[in-house]
Amino acid sequence: MKQGNDFFSDVYDVVRQIPEGRATSYGAIAAYLGSKRGARMVGWAMGNSFTQPGIPAHRVVNKQGLLSAKHLFETPTAMQERLENEGVVVKNDCIQDWDKCFWDPEKELN
Repeated sequence: MKQGNDFFSDVYDVVRQIPEGRATSYGAIAAYLGSKRGARMVGWAMGNSFTQPGIPAHRVVNKQGLLSAKHLFETPTAMQERLENEGVVVKNDCIQDWDKCFWDPEKELN
């Protein structure tokens, strides 16, 4: 678990570590940061991430692999296109093989 003084910065630090071709959920990031019920706060942070350089926000989805924040990108298909460019298969706004694509910061960063 990592927790600093600025929750948003901590969220962005985790997101920057998600490998290309993988994705994680808001809840997984929240749990890693010690706030198991903080998925909405992570979502809020991600909604503001587009002003921050180098944050691969397209790699953060809901707990089922749904591209729930696609409306925040510059076009309705940009999030899916970025994931597909990294080899992630998306159908009907949902990552396929979610169990294989899912990156768990609690396992990967501890």
